[in-house]
Amino acid sequence: MTTTSSGKPLRADALRNRAKVLAAAEDVFAAQGTSASTEEVARRAGVGIGTVFRHFPTKESLLEAVLVALLDRLAGEARELASAADPGAAFFGFFARVVSQASTKQAVTEALAEAGVDAREATGRTGPDVKDAIGTLLERAQRAGAVRPDVGPAEVTALLAGISFAAGRAGGSDDVLRIAFDGLRPRDGDAGQPAPRG
Repeated sequence: MTTTSSGKPLRADALRNRAKVLAAAEDVFAAQGTSASTEEVARRAGVGIGTVFRHFPTKESLLEAVLVALLDRLAGEARELASAADPGAAFFGFFARVVSQASTKQAVTEALAEAGVDAREATGRTGPDVKDAIGTLLERAQRAGAVRPDVGPAEVTALLAGISFAAGRAGGSDDVLRIAFDGLRPRDGDAGQPAPRG
């Protein structure tokens, strides 16, 4: 929320504090899990606990905001990479970045589910942005010959979800990423246009 309960925009200092709380919460939850206290988040952000609760009245609202901020950031990074000079490196780099964020995203999503909050609703406006950005990165990488032409956004999303889940549970995603990337790269004789988006 970047407005007060009365609908007025937050002051600049309040926006800075909100951003500090979100960044600290992501760090704390990534390092200590979602059972970490909001007091620890406040300490790490350098603000009082009242500031945390002024912006996020419940721990669930803080977790939800962390998840939305993470997805917003990933969508923004993907949009920036859409004009990268090396489309293949941009695609595979983004894929690896998503997987590296998996444990935080998964922990936050699970904590929201335990609290009865549907993470899909919480991320409803951001999810499509991430999917569109993945589709753009994929299409550019395919046109550059870095990714097989018969792979579509749905397959990439499924791979991202599966590998992210595994990385969030077991870690050690480097070998899994290498295998997945080998499967996504063109085989001898692969040519043609990217698979249709869908």
